[in-house]
Amino acid sequence: MSSELTTPVVLIGPPAAGKTRVGKRLARRLHLPFVDTDAVVVAQHGPIPALFAEHGEPYFRQLERAAVAEAVREPGVVSLGGGAVLDPATQADLAETRVVLLTVRPEAIARRIDNGKRPLVTDLESWKRLVAARSDLYHSLADYTADTSSRPIDTIVEEIAAWVESQKEGHA
Repeated sequence: MSSELTTPVVLIGPPAAGKTRVGKRLARRLHLPFVDTDAVVVAQHGPIPALFAEHGEPYFRQLERAAVAEAVREPGVVSLGGGAVLDPATQADLAETRVVLLTVRPEAIARRIDNGKRPLVTDLESWKRLVAARSDLYHSLADYTADTSSRPIDTIVEEIAAWVESQKEGHA
């Protein structure tokens, strides 16, 4: 099935929802390449917290937008940073892809956000505010939603893979 895909499967969602972990496993399961746009930015420009500190969020968003535009050109599994969907050009790109929204409950993310890698999320309250502000946008872009709060990652990956494979070709 996976060799028939001509559009990417894009994972969106709030910080710490598991987009990279799920994306890597989903790509393996579907025999597709995996791209994490945050990792692309880091590899090309350095750590995201340093980019925010030295150049500000607008500069980071420009770098992120370029990484997203490149990543969604080819079939594969693409994990977007939590805020990438704020860009109208990225929203337009997503109209041509299969979009999977990963959600997570606040009580499940406390341990996930305490690693200093997320400049816009410093604690649970800042995460809740960010998710509340973006939730409607996330849901409006999603073709499929999976919660990552407590279920085994392999179960989540299998459910998403089954959905992707049921879509055959084109946009959901």
